[in-house]
Amino acid sequence: MSPRTRLAWGLVLLLAAMAASGCATVRPWDRDLLAEKKMRFVPVPLEAAADDHIYFSTEGSTGGMDAAGGGCGCN
Repeated sequence: MSPRTRLAWGLVLLLAAMAASGCATVRPWDRDLLAEKKMRFVPVPLEAAADDHIYFSTEGSTGGMDAAGGGCGCN
């Protein structure tokens, strides 16, 4: 077996393992734990929005968000 074929099979097996490990069954009595505020992707949305505004104001560029402008943020 050539090194390229082994690498290809290794990548296929790695992707299959990643896809299989991402599946989980959540029991109905455990769903309340997953619905708590601390389990959100962004725990404090207002704090994240303020951080984004400060970043875009100081960076002077935008990327991926719907903010415009730059500089000191005094507009």
